[in-house]
Amino acid sequence: MADAGGAFAAALRDVVVRYPGRPPLGPVDLAVAPGEIVAVVGASGAGKSTLLRLLAGLETPSEGAVVRGAGHGRTGFVFQNATLMPWADIQSNVALPLELAGAPREEARRRASAGLESVGLGDRLSARPRQLSGGMAMRASLARALVTEPDLLLLDEPFAALDSVTRRRLIEDLHRLWAGRSPRPAIVFVTHDVEEAVYLAHRAVVLDAATGAVVAVRASPGTLPRPDGWRIEADYRAAVEGLAAGLAQSMSPASGGGS
Repeated sequence: MADAGGAFAAALRDVVVRYPGRPPLGPVDLAVAPGEIVAVVGASGAGKSTLLRLLAGLETPSEGAVVRGAGHGRTGFVFQNATLMPWADIQSNVALPLELAGAPREEARRRASAGLESVGLGDRLSARPRQLSGGMAMRASLARALVTEPDLLLLDEPFAALDSVTRRRLIEDLHRLWAGRSPRPAIVFVTHDVEEAVYLAHRAVVLDAATGAVVAVRASPGTLPRPDGWRIEADYRAAVEGLAAGLAQSMSPASGGGS
């Protein structure tokens, strides 16, 4: 699906990142199509978060290029932690990126309210972050990332610290919000969970443990959003096992990966 017909939302082209005192990461080649959901898996230290920072423009490659497709300039980012301002209510937190972009305060708060309603927090506008559960805080962070209607949404293991039931609900919410947008944003989602990767994404890319290069690409079967009961389907289970095998291979010394 990626780069079909030359169309892409964002791409890394022969990207290498060099850090003092450690081997370089890359070269990395990855193109994400408009509206595509891509999961990124790999061992700790393989460069998953670096890949997101490169796509977001928060880090500059030592070699190669990070490019955005025509008309795909807006980016939303959800970090591992909710990173909400503790002194401000949730509505103000979600309105902040709109206000920073120059939107009038009342418009920003109205759009923030609608965004919070879409993630099930319409009744918590005046709550402070400390009054929210971990799942609620991540919903608020997701609403803040989506409120600017980004063309590219980047998520760095946002559900890793949550219990399995909450994680599943948030994945379903993410699919619903993605499907409800027109046009749909491209999404790059970093995870260490192969089941999450297969369920969430159109395809998963595996990064080599040693170099951070893309060493495998696994398409997920079926369509998004997923139908009820899809996790017990044979195609899903086979795709999970295939991705797990690819991840294990990326970490094998024989493949050039680390332990």
